[in-house]
This record gives sequence, C-alpha cells and structure tokens, in this order.
Amino acid sequence: MGNQKPSIPKGTRDFGPEEMAKRNYIFNTIKDVYALYGFQQIETPAMETLHTLMGKYGEEGDKLLFKILNSGDWVTPLREQLNQPDLSVGKATTAVSEKGLRYDLTVPFARYVVQHRDQLQFPFRRFQIQPVWRADRPQKGRYREFYQCDVDVIGTNSLLCEVELMQIVEEVYRRFGIRVALHINNRKVLAGIAEVIGAPDKMIDITVAIDKLDKIGVDKVNDELRERGLSDDAVAALQPILNLSGSNADKLDQLSVILATSEIGMKGIAELRTIFDLYESASRCPHSESPSSEGEGNTALLRISDTKACGLSRTPQSGVRGGLSVSLDLCLARGLNYYTGAIFEVKALDVQMGSITGGGRYDNLTGIFGLPDVSGVGISFGADRIYDVLTELDLYPADMLLTTQLLFATFGDAELRYATTWAQSLRAQGLRVEVYPEPAKMKKQMAYADAKHIPFVAIVGGDEMAANKVMLKNMLTGEQKPCTTEEVLQALSKG
Repeated sequence: MGNQKPSIPKGTRDFGPEEMAKRNYIFNTIKDVYALYGFQQIETPAMETLHTLMGKYGEEGDKLLFKILNSGDWVTPLREQLNQPDLSVGKATTAVSEKGLRYDLTVPFARYVVQHRDQLQFPFRRFQIQPVWRADRPQKGRYREFYQCDVDVIGTNSLLCEVELMQIVEEVYRRFGIRVALHINNRKVLAGIAEVIGAPDKMIDITVAIDKLDKIGVDKVNDELRERGLSDDAVAALQPILNLSGSNADKLDQLSVILATSEIGMKGIAELRTIFDLYESASRCPHSESPSSEGEGNTALLRISDTKACGLSRTPQSGVRGGLSVSLDLCLARGLNYYTGAIFEVKALDVQMGSITGGGRYDNLTGIFGLPDVSGVGISFGADRIYDVLTELDLYPADMLLTTQLLFATFGDAELRYATTWAQSLRAQGLRVEVYPEPAKMKKQMAYADAKHIPFVAIVGGDEMAANKVMLKNMLTGEQKPCTTEEVLQALSKG
C-alpha cells in the first residue's frame, strides 16, 4: 500500500496558530458583547437524533443534514426494510441512520430548554458558540463545517428582545470595524401577503422562492413560484408588493393599506412599528456613543435606511457610517420554517459576501418537543464569514497574536535546568516564556526565535549561571546585556 496523501473533506479547513488567534479574537469579541446583556453560555452535543433534526428546517434544509451511519450491521435491517410493502424514505433512512450532525444551534437549544426546563430561570438568556455542519456545495463564504455564535432569549413575547438583538449586532460590528446593513422583515407580514394575493396555503412555497431573489433573480423566482403551484394572477399580484419603495415608515404605511384585510399581516406590521420605535428611542439615549469610521463620536446608533425594499440589489444607501443601517426588506424570508415573527439578516457593505448574521422569532419550536406556548427570539453570527470579511478588509488588531515574549537558549543539561527554573519564575509573573528543549547551535536557536517573532532571547552559559543572571538579547535591536530576574522583567515590560 502506497503512502496516503493527506487531505481533508471539501468545505472544511485546518487552522494554524495565527488563524486561531484571529478566530479567538472573533469569539471573544462576541462573547464580551453577549455578557453586557446578561447572556450565559451552554453547549450541546455535536450529534442529535434525526427525530430531533428532521422537519425543522424546511425541505431545503432537510436535504443538507449530515446523517451518521448506525454502528454495527446496518445492512441487514436495511434489506429487511426494502422488502416491506409500506416502505417509506423515513423508514429506510432510520434503518441506516438514527443520528445526524447538528444543522444549527437553534433546534438543539429548543430541545435543551424542554429537557432541562425545571432547572432554568425564564426568560432564559443563553449564548452558544459551537460548530455546525451542512452538506452544502462549498464556495466562497460557504463551508460544510462552520461555527455559529448564537444568542437567544426564550420564555417571553416582549419585542424588547428583538431590539436588544439589534443593539448587539450594532455593538459587535462596531468593535470589529465592519460596516454592515441589517435587513428586517416579519413572517406574519409574509403570511398576510400570501393571503391577499389569494394563496394562503402557499406561504412556505412563497418564502422559499423569494428568499433566493438575490441569488437567482426575479424571473427565475417567478418561474419557481409557478412551479410551486402559484397562479399567474398570484405571481402578478406579488410583484408590486415586493417592489415597494421609500422609507421604512412609507413602506409600512403602504403595506397597511395592502394588508388591511389580513389580521395576521396587520399584526406583523404592528410588531415592526414597535421594534423600529423602541430602537429609535434607545438610539436617542444621551449616554450612547458609537465612534464612526472616521473616529468621531456618533450618538445615533440607528440609521433607518430609505432604500428599496427588494430587487436584484439590497444595498442600502451609500455613506452610512458609524451606525447600523436598517431597512425593511420584504424579500427577506429566511428559509427556516420555525420563524413566526421578526426575521433578521445582516450583510457587510464593503465585501461581496452572503449573510454574516441572521435570525428571528420562533413561537412554536419548543412545542414540537412537548412544551407549547414558549416564545423565543435569537440571532446567529457566522464566525467563519466574519473571519473572511475581517481578512479581506485587513481589520485584525496588530497586537492580536500573543506570541512568546522570551526564549531561553541553552547549550547543555546544566544550563537547561537553570533555564527551566528561571522560566517558571518568570511565568509566575505573567510572562509568556519558552525554553528551547534541547542543546543546539546558537544560530539554530536564534533562527527559531526569529521565525516565531519572539522579541527577546535569554542566553544561558557558564558565566551567566555563576552570576545568577542571563544574557538578554533584544532581537529587534541586536543589543544584549547581562540581566537579573528583575532586570528581565523591566526590559520585557517596556516591550
């Protein structure tokens, strides 16, 4: 057997030390903002039962689930199932697989809430940062394994929670220095639209199709709507609704007329008005400041965009800086069946990339697991896409990578023992210290320090040991001098 060529599955990636420093910067920034709002962290298993996962993500999502083969002999049960006259896809699937990798963090969270409800304090505010897996076609910004950074409030209907999530979006991207636009819609409005165009039973078909508008264009969306059973009259009636223009307030006013006969549609409009009003009130707080990209203070945390609601481009007005551009987007549907109220999507303004944050309200998700009438709302930051955006825009802090501050270079066993004692003492003072693990030529040890960008090297020889000192070399200037422990601490504290 020949040597196997090392490889990883398509849509996955390895991360070295520099990449991990960048990823941890992303995770820690998001965690810090979550903590400001009182959220607590949980984790759930990488795998869930297919009973938990299936049927929660719509027809498109179910196709993207990674299923795990049953352990042992799964061939015999499958053969037995194949001989059954009432064989279904579900039965055949169960014979082969009963578990799957999680598709997102929201459904496992709903399962967690129901399973542990007696130990939780409601409203329960949780965040979760873990990988998810989707059997998607890999492309730029789309991976088969990627991290989500979820934040949810469950156990309350208050629209203040939607507002806080929008504030979290604002603060996270302000800290990253990324200009973003937040698109918002409401599934009740979409249900109302389905009603007034005469296709109330086609809401899911409508949302699945129009959510692809940016990807495939209006003509193909209309073709798909017809393929899904909408009449030509219904498709025609939908067009002016999707192309409403003006400010968010203007669009809501126009929708109020169009959806006047739809109770659920009017409820969605009322929710959107409340969210906009609450957020604008919060933005007027005199103690709130958000630095603009030019470094100036900016008390307006919210910028309500007057851009077109839908079309081939969802780009908000140019020049929006130092605040969150928010636009009502009637094409936004988010192809997940469990959303029932407000839905959100965030895109970077300066990079061609898909959604980097998204979410919404779900009223019925825990009911599937036996706990009805528990409403929740949440959003998820796509850490991997944020990573790509920060990389493309070169926005990572220069001092982000915490490298070793001091390397001990030694030339024998006695020097190695001496250096180990010193190193442990310096680590106790909070310094990041390495000891080169084996005697080697000075050139090799210095090359190692250079390659790792270690700023100081402590050289240990017989003279230094006799004087209870080290020869400290500054790798940037080339200067070196004998130093005591205190002098080493002082030199490293200066940089």
